[in-house]
Amino acid sequence: MKKSDWFTDWFNTKYYHILYKNRNEEDAQLFMRNITKFLQLPKKSHILDIPCGKGRHSIYLNSLGYKVTGVDLSINSIEEIKKFENNSLNFELKDMRMTLSNHYNAIFNLFTSFGYFENDDDDVLVLKNIKKSLKNNGVFVLDFLNVINVKEHLVPKEVKIVDGIQFNLLREIKNGFIVKNISFIDKKISYSFVEKVKYIDLKKFKDYFSSAGLKINYLFGDYQLTKFNPKKSDRLIIIAS
Repeated sequence: MKKSDWFTDWFNTKYYHILYKNRNEEDAQLFMRNITKFLQLPKKSHILDIPCGKGRHSIYLNSLGYKVTGVDLSINSIEEIKKFENNSLNFELKDMRMTLSNHYNAIFNLFTSFGYFENDDDDVLVLKNIKKSLKNNGVFVLDFLNVINVKEHLVPKEVKIVDGIQFNLLREIKNGFIVKNISFIDKKISYSFVEKVKYIDLKKFKDYFSSAGLKINYLFGDYQLTKFNPKKSDRLIIIAS
């Protein structure tokens, strides 16, 4: 039997959502307000959120008046957020390497949801699918880590206690990936998972985007949309078409 990918295992377990349950919703909502205002997206715009996880960005974008489709590989996440669907919000189960079935005014890839794959060709394939699914004058927003800043401030070891579970986190940069090993015990059962995000700096993103036929129009370094600074910015936010 073929071994499943790390993201299929980890994102489909309840422990992923437990570990990250305290994400900053205010920051996420601020970013959505700022980016839609900057892009001057009309309220009738159709936005694709890929991958959407448990739908926090999709649901908020829909509350702002946009038609939103969220897609994700996690069966558990999609099944759980189906309850939020309405006439202008729907969720679909899909691997982002698969051809998209519609065309959109805007496509968002948020919160470092890129660079999961071992092969660069798969990352470029995702971008090619996105390019093909943009309507005329459509825009693509990619929100990624600033890997240079991550490397400079990497915390090798950390312990987080969430819902009574002690998560032991080990971080390293290895073989072109930022790797986080996650181990914990729950109900006397030991678990171990891994997160891997490719170390993609701006130069490599430019190569990726060029290969996919995407033109980079703007760069930002945080959710307030300040100018990207390779040494200081927390995020690398790319606006392309």
